[in-house]
Amino acid sequence: MTFKYNNVYINEVSTVTGPYEGKGPLSKYFDKSYKDLYFNEKTWEQAESACICESVNILFNKIKNINKADVHIGSDLLNQIVATNYASAKINIPLIGIYSACASSTLSLILASNMIDANQIATALVTSSSHNNGAEKQFRNPVEYGGPKKDYTTFTTTGCASCFLSNTPSSIKVESATLGTVCDMGVTDVFNMGAVMAPAAAKVISDHLSDTGRTIDYYDLVLTGDLGLIGKKILKEYIKEEYKISLKNYDDSACMIFDLNKQPVYKGGSGIACLPLVTYSYILDKMKKGKLKKVLLVATGALMNQTMCNQHLSIPSIAHAISLEASK
Repeated sequence: MTFKYNNVYINEVSTVTGPYEGKGPLSKYFDKSYKDLYFNEKTWEQAESACICESVNILFNKIKNINKADVHIGSDLLNQIVATNYASAKINIPLIGIYSACASSTLSLILASNMIDANQIATALVTSSSHNNGAEKQFRNPVEYGGPKKDYTTFTTTGCASCFLSNTPSSIKVESATLGTVCDMGVTDVFNMGAVMAPAAAKVISDHLSDTGRTIDYYDLVLTGDLGLIGKKILKEYIKEEYKISLKNYDDSACMIFDLNKQPVYKGGSGIACLPLVTYSYILDKMKKGKLKKVLLVATGALMNQTMCNQHLSIPSIAHAISLEASK
């Protein structure tokens, strides 16, 4: 299902990261990076909530004359999205909390855009966060255990990306979006997230192009969320074989946010924050400078939990796509 928008714009964004992202190749584009993973808090979970609040504060300081949005749509990876819930109690804006794994970042933008385009609301705050140590404890084992990981795993991004959308024109327009379909290719390896999520990314890209009547060349850049080096390769091969689409102007944010040759991050980044941290910093900067005009964001998510993985069940996945265009 694809939606077309007429009056939805990104007015302002903010990005706050952890130390690994702050030492990566995109560090100069982030608003703030902390030197340790605790963010001056006592636990990983509290650190993630603090990161969300910090990002929102920076965002509203940029907007200056607007200190509130009609609705807050937020997502994270913790059970019952508790990082978002605790942060939202301080932000004090009506909350829609969502969960679509790491695909939540584009899903939240889609929900906000639908409501704005339908004139149900005029403004929306969207937050997307993840924390490396919090997510590892949630889905695998606490990092403190020192358990070995497969070489092909990915490294959860720590940070929060916030976005203020409204019906007030700006230099970045939300042009259209496509909801994804759950895919299950039978992969059971909790470390091989790229293989799990690549088919869902391929399907939503194909559906988006079919629904809009476009070819892949319409976009200056197709940017997936957190497939990593292996998943990126799988997607390019799979989408060509299954849907006859050749990805040329394509990259994956998991391969951009870290220096894969120098940082100990395995095959790249992951987590809900991965795609929006790259998008709201580096990509929007290029769009505002005229270096990119049309970008298709495809956030990818593995719909697993620890219980189902311990039962050795296969891992479903989903991806949602949203089209951004530089306003003329």
